[in-house]
Amino acid sequence: MNRYLAGAIGGLLATVPMTLAMEALYRRLPREESYPLPPREITQDLLQKANADTSLDEEQRTELSLISHFGYGAFAGALYPVTRRHVAHPLIFGSSFGVAVWAASYFGWIPALHILTPPHRHPANRRRLMVAAHLVWGAGTVWIGERLANRRDVPPRQRVS
Repeated sequence: MNRYLAGAIGGLLATVPMTLAMEALYRRLPREESYPLPPREITQDLLQKANADTSLDEEQRTELSLISHFGYGAFAGALYPVTRRHVAHPLIFGSSFGVAVWAASYFGWIPALHILTPPHRHPANRRRLMVAAHLVWGAGTVWIGERLANRRDVPPRQRVS
């Protein structure tokens, strides 16, 4: 399978355990730090900038947040093959890749576009939550991506007449 497609599929699928980790860790945050997680904050900000925030109800905002979160997971997953042709240790490389995606996004393009403030302006518990979630996502993305990209298809069984 094409490595970029494999990475996109890996990123999409790895967003499931990432989201579960985010939700589990979110529940452990102190009340004052329990404001919406970044996927929801980003979606809300972009809706406001597009003057579309009043046209959606709560369920639609939640659905759009999930769709954009999974879409970005697939997009970012498709990028890992750009950084390396061969991955000897997918979980180690993937964890590093996940943290790199977090840093490039949350210290880079997200604050540059005035969507969210950089992580150092948020509580340490929330930073740890997001780093942990991206460790999970990155490890899963590259592990799945490498398994798909390096899969050797087994020929179909011969029909017995």
